[in-house]
Amino acid sequence: MTTTLDIATIKAFLLVAELRSFTRAAEALGTTQAAVSLKLQRLEALIGKRLVERSPRAVRLTADGTAFLSRARALMEAHDNALAAPDAARTQLTLGISDHAAGPELVPLLERLHTVSSDLALSVTIGFSRTLLEAYDRGALDAVVARQEGSRRGGEKLAEDELGWFASPRLALTLGEPLRLATLAPPCGVRAIAVRALDKAGLAWTEGFVGGGVTAVAAAALAGLAVAPLARRIAPAGLRDIGPAHGLPRLGASKVMLYSKVSEPAKLGALRTLAATFRSLARAA
Repeated sequence: MTTTLDIATIKAFLLVAELRSFTRAAEALGTTQAAVSLKLQRLEALIGKRLVERSPRAVRLTADGTAFLSRARALMEAHDNALAAPDAARTQLTLGISDHAAGPELVPLLERLHTVSSDLALSVTIGFSRTLLEAYDRGALDAVVARQEGSRRGGEKLAEDELGWFASPRLALTLGEPLRLATLAPPCGVRAIAVRALDKAGLAWTEGFVGGGVTAVAAAALAGLAVAPLARRIAPAGLRDIGPAHGLPRLGASKVMLYSKVSEPAKLGALRTLAATFRSLARAA
């Protein structure tokens, strides 16, 4: 009997393997968790091996699943290459991602997006939420992942991050001196939240470091130069939230949103994958 692998089933397996979740894989595919589970059961029955271990808290690949993963990726890549016209221009997805929203998860986010959307050309801009949203409103970007700004409505919530005052243990704060801040330059929304909270509490502050990106801001905090207002999810190891111990005002939570107006199936599929991946990474952080 001839055994035939279904491409849609292979794609479902890859998403479950990448996202470690049937729920997130279903979100990426625009279907139900039950439908994804059924596809995986049929795949396992077809090849005669158990590929995924399921538990209430986690999904992980078995040894056979790990071995099958590279072959499944190769099959999906061959399928995509076979469908691609040799001289046709690839569809481009122009995406803006706020530096304060992505953090260290940007690399796995892009890796997984490429894995399941290799037929798309990705153009990614990293910047301030407000700047990216202005570009999106002008039609210069297909979609934006950004922290919610002001009273803007719409969009799809990807995560809700608690903000804190992060500093190195080596940083010495002197009573009565202004708090040294490490932030991005205006119009950074997280900087605005921090400054507004300090001003409202009547606490003096000064610019200790202004960085061009969150990586630089975190490095300044790790070096003990200043205190950085950051989301807990993206604060690197080695920093601690000193807010409660030093009586700093609570910064509250900040929503990470996905804004998009795309209608092309390929782009919609990629954005579903992006949303599911972001939620999976944010939950694991």
